[in-house]
Amino acid sequence: MTTQTQTTAPVIPPVRLAADELAPRISKAMNSLEAASRHISLEPGLIELVRARASQLNGCAYCVDMHTRDALKAGDSQQRLFALPVWRETPFFTARERAALELTEAGTKLTGGPVPDEVFAQAAAEFSETELAELIWTIAVINAWNRVGAIARPWAL
Repeated sequence: MTTQTQTTAPVIPPVRLAADELAPRISKAMNSLEAASRHISLEPGLIELVRARASQLNGCAYCVDMHTRDALKAGDSQQRLFALPVWRETPFFTARERAALELTEAGTKLTGGPVPDEVFAQAAAEFSETELAELIWTIAVINAWNRVGAIARPWAL
């Protein structure tokens, strides 16, 4: 019995709407906000974990791809990135990272209501007030990007 290996081309989802090009002033403003969100005191690896996790939750393939690659460049391991969807069940993340991931999930999934006090308190115990403000803005910015990506799919992988 002979087995044949099929080679298939990757499926590349088409761009739905070139939102950046069609609304350039808003795109420029968003890019300025993104640039500002990168000049903060939080560790680059933590920022990329937050961005990758929010992107997973929001179903933004482009952002998941970008931020997992950026996390690897920042020194994170494949093992931790593979385990990110089940981070609560692994020993791979520090208390600080866990607090950031919990706040990210609560701030991303707002359909159940505002972020619970205990989630905010847990993050406040791990981060200074300035760091916490930076983390909140990081979560807000990635969620905005994710929504553009998941709705319009304006960027190809």
